[in-house]
Parts: sequence; structure tokens; C-alpha cells
Amino acid sequence: MPHTPDHTAAPDAAPGMSTVVHRNIRALVEVRRREEDRKRPTDRVADAITRFAGSMWCVYIHAALFGAWLVVNGLGAVPGRLKWDPYPFVMLAMFASVEAIFLSTFILISQNRMQRAADRRAELDLQVSLLTEHELTRAIHLLDAVARQMGVARPPERELDEIKADVDPKRVVQEIERAERAIDPDVPAE
Repeated sequence: MPHTPDHTAAPDAAPGMSTVVHRNIRALVEVRRREEDRKRPTDRVADAITRFAGSMWCVYIHAALFGAWLVVNGLGAVPGRLKWDPYPFVMLAMFASVEAIFLSTFILISQNRMQRAADRRAELDLQVSLLTEHELTRAIHLLDAVARQMGVARPPERELDEIKADVDPKRVVQEIERAERAIDPDVPAE
């Protein structure tokens, strides 16, 4: 029977890197690839414009265009050239303002999409953290039962009861909000 490669197996792991780490990296790469595939054409355009607007090439091009405008039209430094803006810098200011409006809109579109992705990742992180907390609580119960059975010394009962209790996320959020209001009374109650 021919051997088929196992694409789920981890590549040669670097020292200190477990197969679980490689599996998680592959999962994250897959999630990002799916997010990229789900982008609408308008999101792709907005991202491309935002990427360009945030590059040094954009700075160079603007410096060249605005510099040329200033030299040719504003200063009239090129002999025989007509000024296309009879009021120095009015059209230049208008073009720059319109460009700023569009660029800020494209940037906001990209930021909104990135914020939605960040919110999804934060929710996943919270779910994993809550699951981990719950599993650790169950493990503590099990370890306590084993320690009792074997007669091993245990932490004080009060401390053990506290760490064996499940954390209620709603109560934690309420406590955080209460602490924020104590520091800043203008924080609205939710």
C-alpha cells in the first residue's frame, strides 16, 4: 500500500516547539487565509489604497506632485508655462482636501474590517480562556480528591474552596465596571 503524506503532521519542529504549536500556527494561517478569501472587492480596494497611503512611496509622490505644482503654478518658475490656478494654491488646497476626505474614508473602511476581525479573535481568546479556567477548576477538584485519598497535605480549606469555584464571567465584568466607576465616576453603568 503506497504511503500518502500526512498533511496534518507537524513539519520538523524547531527545538522547544511542540507539534501542538505547529498545529495552532497552521490553524491561525488557515483562519487568516479564509478571512482574506472572504474579503469583498471593495474591501480589497480599500486595503490596497490604505496600504499605499501608508507607504513612503505615497509621501514621495505627493512631495513630487505638490512640489511641481508649487514651482510651476505657484511661483511661476517655469518660463512660458501658463498658470492653471489663477489664485495660487486654491486648486491645490481643494485637491488636497478632497484627497484627504477619500483617503480617510478608505482608512476607516479598512479599520472597521480589521476591528471586526480583532473582535472575533478577542471573543475566541475569551472563549478559550473561559474553557481553560473551567478545565483547571475540574482538574483542581480531581487533584484535591486524589490528595484526600492519599493523605497528602493540602492547602487551607478556604483557599482550596476559592480555587475550586468556577469563575462567573458576568460577575468579573461587573466587578471591573465597579472598579472603573470608583476611579472615574463618569464611566457609565452598563
